[in-house]
Amino acid sequence: MRIGHEHLEQSAFFDWVNYNIGLYPALSLMYAIPNGGMRPSDTNDRGKRFSVIAQKMKDEGVRKGVLDIHLPFALGDYIGMWIEMKWGKNTLTEEQEWWVKNLREAGHYVAVCYSCEEAIAVTIYYLNLKG
Repeated sequence: MRIGHEHLEQSAFFDWVNYNIGLYPALSLMYAIPNGGMRPSDTNDRGKRFSVIAQKMKDEGVRKGVLDIHLPFALGDYIGMWIEMKWGKNTLTEEQEWWVKNLREAGHYVAVCYSCEEAIAVTIYYLNLKG
């Protein structure tokens, strides 16, 4: 499996999150959404290739386009924070754009970040909003 830059940036971000829980206790609620990635595939009875793990996750309620990171902690005028990690020239998919729009309309703070540093900056901004 090829490990992309986005994986490394998100992993570094969660290293920062885990290190800073003492400073920002709300970070103990932050988690990643297991909604993508390359998985080994198999062939079904009609000859179509599919990912066994991806099918199980879909059966359990994983939804296409859900953003990568969630902090279910209300601050400022927001009821929670979501981050979508991207890298390089990657942009939001149509499904991700739908989630961003609807999460914002529902009262969430949403950011699209292209680096660990950017994710840290928006998280600190969010955590410093008055609750």
